[in-house]
Amino acid sequence: MTTMKKPTTRRQFLAQTAAVSAAAAIPYHFTSAQESTKSKSKNEQLQFALIGVGGNGTRTAPVGKEFANLVALCDVDADHLRDGNQLLTGGKADTYSDYREVLSRDDIDVVQISTPDHWHAKILIEAMLAGKDAYCEKPLTLTIEEGKLVRRMQKETGRVVQVGTQQRSSFDKFNKALAIIAEGRIGKLKRMVVGIDGGGWSPEIPAVAVPDALDWDRWLGPTPEMPYRYLRHPSKEADKGYTNCHTQFRWWYEHSGGKLTDWGAHHIDIAMLGIAAAGQNNDPVSVDGTAKHAVDFKDGIPVQTDRYNTAQGFDLHVAFADGDVEMSIRHDVDNGILFEGELGRIFVNRGKLVGKPVEDLASNPLPEDAISKIYRGMPMKQNDRPAHWENFMYAIENRVQPISDVHSHMKMLNVCHLAGICCRLGRKINWDQSTEQVVGDELAHSMMSRPYREGYEIDMS
Repeated sequence: MTTMKKPTTRRQFLAQTAAVSAAAAIPYHFTSAQESTKSKSKNEQLQFALIGVGGNGTRTAPVGKEFANLVALCDVDADHLRDGNQLLTGGKADTYSDYREVLSRDDIDVVQISTPDHWHAKILIEAMLAGKDAYCEKPLTLTIEEGKLVRRMQKETGRVVQVGTQQRSSFDKFNKALAIIAEGRIGKLKRMVVGIDGGGWSPEIPAVAVPDALDWDRWLGPTPEMPYRYLRHPSKEADKGYTNCHTQFRWWYEHSGGKLTDWGAHHIDIAMLGIAAAGQNNDPVSVDGTAKHAVDFKDGIPVQTDRYNTAQGFDLHVAFADGDVEMSIRHDVDNGILFEGELGRIFVNRGKLVGKPVEDLASNPLPEDAISKIYRGMPMKQNDRPAHWENFMYAIENRVQPISDVHSHMKMLNVCHLAGICCRLGRKINWDQSTEQVVGDELAHSMMSRPYREGYEIDMS
């Protein structure tokens, strides 16, 4: 039987703050292994719900089904909900259009949040207050201030939250690259180049009638009211057209941070972990550089509202408290991370790990525990998405921080958010890590948060 604690309800939360705060203080490093949750019978497994049944939800939920029972699905698009239920459960799961009905169910232990980015923080915070553990897709937040609130609520509720940055669970490439750095094989880290590709482009996209199956108001949620836009792409399927909704929401600052919080949330994450693995200080100090947009900006707000507005290209530079290391973020280099040290260089992405220090492993292999150290001593039985979910289940059963915890994730994601502010304002952004504030720029500081649309504020009751 699972050793997971009974979920904390909203009422219990207020009474148990002291106790769960102590639980949240459990150290990150642990070494005990146990039977994989995957091998448990269906009656022993936890029950989970999928909130957001679009493309990424249907890709990740089948992995989650190996470890927990999928009993409920929620989406504001009735077609997504119907098709997703048939694909994932053969039509057997309970379905909802309002995620609050899912959170109110005492029999649901875990939620997977696979909505568009602008919904992540609100649903996650309310899920933690409802006593649910959560697997939330990246990026965890739309703003820096949301991240502060998410981290505070995780500490106060003691819930386990795994962020969907599954590259942290890739043992054969990313963790091996970090182990090479940690073992000193490239020497002191000097420079990193992070390639994350350019953003999307669109022509003018007309405002059209909302599809019958879509609750557009609820899809927009906390973000500003705007018309639904769609234009058929001349060479793609109908559901891949130009739009400010499904599949293309990442190209709108209203809903996302573009490539900087999409691929950036993966590769900048590994780059910052690399600085830490080298024993150097990865506290960000500033972000500077240039960006290319297809729209004009006034005080950081897009002037044109009928086309994609996130950065199409960028050449950004991040400075850290360790002044000996710097990071470039570019759209015009290979997708992946180049680490340059005093003794050598390596390049890693999802397809390869290359460089002379990698070749030298044939004659001088890493110590047996090198990758285990990077993975915080947790059991490692699989790779990538399955490993990421298995690690999530392990963290739930042991009430410990998972490999992609909200705290280290947000330190990295703040760099992505600062890069986005830099792109929108076209100037250097200075950052004080000790106070987690933009300094010396009132407008940039104000962009650390965004107002929620009336009726869609975070429910902290």
